[in-house]
Amino acid sequence: MPISLHNNPRRHLLVASAAFIAAPASWGQSAAWPHKTIRIVAAQAPGSSNDATARAYAEFFSQKLKVQVVVDNRPGGVGMIAGEVVARSAPDGYTLLLTLQSQPAQAPALLKKPSIDPDKDLIPIASIGVGPVVAVVHKDFPVNTLAELIAYAKKKPVNVGNYAIGSGWQLMLSQLSKDTGAQFNVVNYKGTGAMLMDLYGGQIDMGAGSLAGMGGGLLKGQVRPIVIIIGQRSAKLPGIPTWVEAGFKGPAYEDLAETNMLFAPAGTPSTVIDQLAKLVQESVTESTKVRAVRETLAADDVPLVGNALNQFIARSWPTYRRLTRDMGIQAD
Repeated sequence: MPISLHNNPRRHLLVASAAFIAAPASWGQSAAWPHKTIRIVAAQAPGSSNDATARAYAEFFSQKLKVQVVVDNRPGGVGMIAGEVVARSAPDGYTLLLTLQSQPAQAPALLKKPSIDPDKDLIPIASIGVGPVVAVVHKDFPVNTLAELIAYAKKKPVNVGNYAIGSGWQLMLSQLSKDTGAQFNVVNYKGTGAMLMDLYGGQIDMGAGSLAGMGGGLLKGQVRPIVIIIGQRSAKLPGIPTWVEAGFKGPAYEDLAETNMLFAPAGTPSTVIDQLAKLVQESVTESTKVRAVRETLAADDVPLVGNALNQFIARSWPTYRRLTRDMGIQAD
């Protein structure tokens, strides 16, 4: 005759023990991170260094962590559309933000009511260099040097594309206008890709960006480089001066570094932050795709993490905010 479970206390105990062993980790101690898909929310559209970097890290993180890592592009709102998605997510290491560091630096100064407080709602993990950022003009625009551009712009406004409202590029244009009397009509875009379409098509005269976006146009002769606005001289831009080399000095020209910065929501465990920071550092030598992106960008700096990252933010962000307020720049 079959033995009934209801009449077999020992069998009850065995079944209960097996069920406990197989129970989801949420019943007791949480499962070790990571055990499910990680999402990197990119604050810029495809065609930018931000997007290329996000996808390179997604591949490397996936290889190292043995989980799927996906990229979710959320451009716009001075990076706060992407920033809010991440800041409002569970602080468990499964939703990360990759944004131009100028955007969380700028948001409190640019926006009347930012949706989040970047200083409190996000934890910086790593700063990843974008290499030299270069200002270029359309191939048919009648200037070849920065001096010629200024002379032209004193007589007639130049239509200039801006890859992100409140960018260092926009602050530099404002300062250049004050210093020289040059006139610029700034057109704001949600990322480099959209700006480049108009620049290559001749709808705007000038733009700026990293070599991830500008490289193809430079090689094809669609645009000409005028000045390196962020970073040092590069073999990929022979003969093109930096602001200082062209005779322009001061915070707007010298202090507005640009990087891609990886964040997690406030409250994310330090063990997860440390593990991600270590992966970013390892990627420089271990990831073929990360190395390829860095080569395209001509980026040769070491990713910043920990104290070095905090010191970088402490130097850079106040300068962005002060200049933004001093120049009266605000997002619409």
